[in-house]
Amino acid sequence: MASLMDGLGIRRPFAGVRATARPQSAHGGPDTVLIATVGSLVAIGLVMILSASSATAYAFHHDPTYYLKRQLIWLCIGLGAAVAAYRCDYRVLRNLAPIVVGLSLISLCAVLVPHVGLISNGARRWLGAGSISVEPSEFAKLALVLYLASALTIKGERLRSLSRGLFPIVTLTLAFVLLVFREPDTGTASLLAFTAGIVFFVGGARLVHLALIALVTLPPAVILVLTQHYQRTRLLAFLNPWKDPLNSGFHIVQSLYALGSGGWIGVGLGFSRQKFFYLPEQYTDFIFAIIGEELGLLGTVVVLSLFVVFAYRAVRIALAAPDRFGFLLAIGCAAIIVVQAFINIGVVTSSWPVTGVPLPFISFGGSSLVVSLVASALIVNVGRHRSRASS
Repeated sequence: MASLMDGLGIRRPFAGVRATARPQSAHGGPDTVLIATVGSLVAIGLVMILSASSATAYAFHHDPTYYLKRQLIWLCIGLGAAVAAYRCDYRVLRNLAPIVVGLSLISLCAVLVPHVGLISNGARRWLGAGSISVEPSEFAKLALVLYLASALTIKGERLRSLSRGLFPIVTLTLAFVLLVFREPDTGTASLLAFTAGIVFFVGGARLVHLALIALVTLPPAVILVLTQHYQRTRLLAFLNPWKDPLNSGFHIVQSLYALGSGGWIGVGLGFSRQKFFYLPEQYTDFIFAIIGEELGLLGTVVVLSLFVVFAYRAVRIALAAPDRFGFLLAIGCAAIIVVQAFINIGVVTSSWPVTGVPLPFISFGGSSLVVSLVASALIVNVGRHRSRASS
């Protein structure tokens, strides 16, 4: 990887720096642009959740604001957790990584236990009771990023060795991926794999080793998906949704109808027709389609632009991090948000197979919102400790 990046004229962050080294840092203010971007996405999400869910909320709960109220409760919880994540010294989290990983793996195993994990729409993904539930796979994303940032920092240059450096870390990563896939949650499982690959790449793993791991793991993963009727049907529907528009291709076809009817400026906020029980999951996984219908191409471009700005500011913060752990933590937190956003948008626009991942900050879902806010706070936290030279 070093030769590739040198050839492109890219300077690898912290190349040759010992993992135990702590460059001097200067405490600075938070990145207001990134915070404003997150605030804008959350605000758009609240407005669109109210609009997209009003019909369903009134039909089943006799209250058009039912889902908005629940999202506001989770927003308060997420903001409290984000403030705590921002105020702590992120370097302390490095020592907590083994505990966080252990608890995350236990919760992922507990989900699969009958009568413990909650089932909805044929998937066992939640823990809780009654109307209060959490999705351990969402918190597993943060746990995996924290573990990878800590492990890769400790490994240092040994990461360039497949047997002594990369293989043990990949093994634990695969445990996360397989447990989530077993729920089944193909979308989050693939997101974990993509995030890990990004962190491995920027962390200094050799490209030939990453390619070898991909060649070994991809064929079994494809076979596993194709042998599962539900996942196979979704994959084939992605290739040609119009072949079975009333069954396997229904989600994608209705999503494309919503996007197409929105035109340039949309049909108007609150005036969606697809939300009236045509488009499934209209306020969760497919909320971007309602944005396209009500706010048109202009609205979708605004949302896309906000995620691009988020990615740009997060990478800037990572490159200015005072140590290797902060760099990897910021990159990993940015990846779980940005990659998930573009997977979700890809599904809605029929550019990616249908997977059940929400749009960060915007889709209805408490666990997703809390994790996205905490991940953003950790990025801002790293930026607060930026190095003196970059300051």
